[in-house]
Amino acid sequence: MSSPNPRGPESAGVSAVLAVVLATIGFFALAVFGLGALTVATDTDIIAVEGLGPLPGAGGMLVAVLTFAVGLWIALRRSHPSFLSVPGIAVGVGLAHLVAVWIGVLVGSGDVVIATVVAGELVSRGPSLVILLVAAVAAWSGIALRRTRASHPRWPWEKDDDE
Repeated sequence: MSSPNPRGPESAGVSAVLAVVLATIGFFALAVFGLGALTVATDTDIIAVEGLGPLPGAGGMLVAVLTFAVGLWIALRRSHPSFLSVPGIAVGVGLAHLVAVWIGVLVGSGDVVIATVVAGELVSRGPSLVILLVAAVAAWSGIALRRTRASHPRWPWEKDDDE
């Protein structure tokens, strides 16, 4: 017969909603930082089409953030989420960002060729890779928050008054 756990019942961990919120905020912050660092390092704009404005990039980031949140929410609904969902979330976010920017450039410029060239440059110059890597890191973090089941440290003799 096993003895009861002297530390008490296991913590329920971070709720799925909180893990999604924290990881989504982290994804957005890391993506903005990563894209900004890439811009500084390469001394080029992410989308360098004159007269296009910021809407395709902002729309692409909005779609990427929403896709990330939905993908992570689907992964965290399970009682024991798997880290195997990280690559799927990352690839889904990268593709959603790319398609959203392509549509935004197509609407903004009215030219399929320009939209396709911009999407190709996102892939070849690195911004899509930044989005993909950041989505993987943030998804892993969100799943780790949910799986950890951490609580504050307590000695075995520390008990709540209710017990």
